Amino acid sequence: MLAGRTLSPSLPASDIERAKAFYREKLDLKPVEETENGDARYESGDGTFLLYQSQFAGTNQATAAGWMVDDVAATVAGLRNRGVVFEEYDFGEFKTEDGIMAFPDGSKGAWFKDSEGNILGLFEDRQR
Repeated sequence: MLAGRTLSPSLPASDIERAKAFYREKLDLKPVEETENGDARYESGDGTFLLYQSQFAGTNQATAAGWMVDDVAATVAGLRNRGVVFEEYDFGEFKTEDGIMAFPDGSKGAWFKDSEGNILGLFEDRQR
């Protein structure tokens, strides 16, 4: 029923203007639509996501959304130059080194938090 349909994440922001500044200045994303109350819709690749005002921003302790990129290391370096800080994780056999996690299948991942505490990921698939 939903196969083939585009998934559009919704990301909460406790301070919508601060969040929009983060997405503009750090990720080079600009809203394609804004509502009267300041919520913003963004286009990214083939999909969209909504940034909306919520008191529950930053409470999710898992990845809220992520981007597929050609080169995680290069993307991490570019975002670090813009002031993005990457998370370090240690899950036993899987852990980040300098912000990047390498998986046995050759894929890689990296995670950072936006200004509102939402965890966002970058993913590279070497199997494609």
